[in-house]
Amino acid sequence: RLVVGMLAGILVAAIDYRQYERLAYPTYAVGILTLCLVFVLGADTRGARRWIELGWFDFQPSEFMKMLLVIVIAKQLHDDPKTEPRSLVDLLPALALTALPVGLVMVQPDLGTALVYLFTAGTMLSMARSRPRALVTLAGMIGLAAALIWKYGMHDYQRDRITSFLDPEADKTGTGWHALQSRIAIGNGGFWGEGFMQGTQNQFGFLPDQFSDFPLAVFAEDWGLLGGLALLGTYAFLCIWAIHVASQAKDRFGAAVSVGVGAVVFWHTLANAGMAMGLLPVVGITLPLFSYGGSSLITSLIGFGLLMGVSMRR
Repeated sequence: RLVVGMLAGILVAAIDYRQYERLAYPTYAVGILTLCLVFVLGADTRGARRWIELGWFDFQPSEFMKMLLVIVIAKQLHDDPKTEPRSLVDLLPALALTALPVGLVMVQPDLGTALVYLFTAGTMLSMARSRPRALVTLAGMIGLAAALIWKYGMHDYQRDRITSFLDPEADKTGTGWHALQSRIAIGNGGFWGEGFMQGTQNQFGFLPDQFSDFPLAVFAEDWGLLGGLALLGTYAFLCIWAIHVASQAKDRFGAAVSVGVGAVVFWHTLANAGMAMGLLPVVGITLPLFSYGGSSLITSLIGFGLLMGVSMRR
């Protein structure tokens, strides 16, 4: 999967990124179709339908949809190069394009990925100036939608994760177990760490979902504060690189794509690190290039291919 992802990233970088602008809507439609196919062909894993089994490879459409959403939002921004502040009506097409995959992913259910969609689109739309009234109205709509989702659109275990975050001591052996063990693992690492594969929390299995949701806690227990800061610093470098590429892009589409890819990396890292340290609720968001998962790995490398493609043609 690493080889496939590297080859895909090289291929994406080799093709002029303006070709993706022309294919933005068709590829977006294909992505929406694959999200719908999950409910027909998807495999049920722990009560969630997120993967389509393709022989040796479990294909997760919601991962690949991240880059397709970045491209279609960048297309929207490129086609509407207004200099005056935008009204809510001007933002509606991009909001609708975001809301559709968000709704489909919420039904799977996958709250973490839905939030990544929302925050990535919001980061990209921040490139366009908006009227204060439009932002206030949009904030009200988001607040109302959040209340309705909390009441009718979330499963009990998802609510429990949020309530356990607000009161970590309430159920330490139940819903709060993951976050508690993660914080203990990070604390065990101290300044220098316990050594490679020497962390007690991860080696003795106290820390669950080590390979997917909490690899940062494993790394911090083994390599300590210094190792954790070095790892997070690497992600910071990737985000700054994306902003640098955006600043040198020769058109609005390339700049928006670069900001979008950087936003995906940033929000994934912030959410995963935040839940590992107990600063955010546990929502099941992967750490790019670090968490186990073929679809996540390939998607990340395709995103870096997009960045390289824009950088090569700056």
